[in-house]
Amino acid sequence: MLYFAVIVVILLTILIVGPAYWVKHTLAKYSHPDDRYPGTGSELARILLDWANLQAVKVELSEVGDHYDPIAKAVRLTADKFHGRSLTAITVAAHEVGHAIQDRDGYLPLKFRTRLVQIVGPAEKLGAAILMIAPVVTVLTRAPAAGALFLLGGLLTLGSTAVIHLVTLPMELHASFARALPMLEHGKYVFQEDIPHARRILRAAALTYVSASLMTLLNIGRWWAILRR
Repeated sequence: MLYFAVIVVILLTILIVGPAYWVKHTLAKYSHPDDRYPGTGSELARILLDWANLQAVKVELSEVGDHYDPIAKAVRLTADKFHGRSLTAITVAAHEVGHAIQDRDGYLPLKFRTRLVQIVGPAEKLGAAILMIAPVVTVLTRAPAAGALFLLGGLLTLGSTAVIHLVTLPMELHASFARALPMLEHGKYVFQEDIPHARRILRAAALTYVSASLMTLLNIGRWWAILRR
């Protein structure tokens, strides 16, 4: 029975960590050479936004990951994509512009996700705070049940963020393959031999939030193990 439990834990860990590793590996693999294309990711993003009549959407440098902000109307790229000329930089920039076009077209799944993030965003911070103070509550009240209640509340709030990313995967795939890929192909912004690789990058870009959510679920599992002790 113990061996079976160990095998189950190993398999679940692989299923959770595997996608995150694949996403990271794929994006890193095609980040070299870093001068494959004449223009940077930020330059291509600007070109595509102007082509889509989205001149008001800004292209900004980001320190918190590549994303499109529908509230600020900004495509944000990390330094390696913003300044980079690699296939990854070009392709990820197109993916984020795909979200901007979804926003322009009133794409309902994007509106739904934006609203959910506005609601759950503060809850995620609250959940992290609750988890940090749960041990303190247990010590001060000398009531394990109180600490357990705080832990459970923190786990539920963190889990809500993971669920949002998981249910919005179709929106990410739409940005990659219904928006970004056609722009890259029709505009010939990537070399023909790079199209299959660009598809892998676009798939990785779509799975970025999902892989992050799975890692969140792994952390929740660790906290749950603590809760049951």
